[in-house]
Amino acid sequence: MAGEAKDAEGAVGAPGGGAPRRRPKSEQTRTLILETALRLFEERGYDRTTMRAVASEAGVSVGNAYYYFASKEHLVQGFYERIGAEHRAAARTVLAQERNLTERLRGVYLTWFDVAEPYHGFAAQFFRNAADPDSPLSPFSPESRPAREAAVALLREALSGARVNGDPELAELLPEVLWLHQMGLVLYWVYDRSPGCSRSRALADRTAPLTARAVALSRWRVLRPLVRDVRHVLEDFVLPTAAGAAGRGRDGPPHT
Repeated sequence: MAGEAKDAEGAVGAPGGGAPRRRPKSEQTRTLILETALRLFEERGYDRTTMRAVASEAGVSVGNAYYYFASKEHLVQGFYERIGAEHRAAARTVLAQERNLTERLRGVYLTWFDVAEPYHGFAAQFFRNAADPDSPLSPFSPESRPAREAAVALLREALSGARVNGDPELAELLPEVLWLHQMGLVLYWVYDRSPGCSRSRALADRTAPLTARAVALSRWRVLRPLVRDVRHVLEDFVLPTAAGAAGRGRDGPPHT
């Protein structure tokens, strides 16, 4: 318990009652617990890994493990946060150098594979739980909202900094649509057994220019009625499905 108290003191409130500031030792302990959990997930599987086992392997008390992560699901959320932060840093290196939308999207997709590659071995174990729409591990769950919104924001950044802009009617929806596309790439990657997940990379490489071309064409006046129909379909059927899983479904009847 003394160790718990010591680490608990490491998370001190910021001046003015703001978010807690973690001291280095506290952050080291949190990182140790998370890295231990990821190793055990790979060695034993997600379902057979317990918080008690994580604490034992990390050399901390069970109470200390729960201090940093309220449940095993929160450990996975910690993983989502870590991989998301690493992905944003890697993707922004590309975004800082490119203005071509194809290259910007390709950079966002491929850097995700780069960052996630070390965890491919147990990705399918996560997906079996994440595929349940009621699971807190679902990318559409309320618990996953911070990671989801950060990923959508990165795609919004990729769009806004490009030389080509899409139709204004789609501007608000496009980042979420691109995130759904990225989730499709992630699902393909989860089950990809090609060397180095080369097929996943090829899929991202080939869909990036198609997506960029569709965005550019959406501004053509002759396609404006089609763009409007696409927007209505997205609002009525595609995005509400994702939003509803996250507890924020669209109200009102479909467009006619």
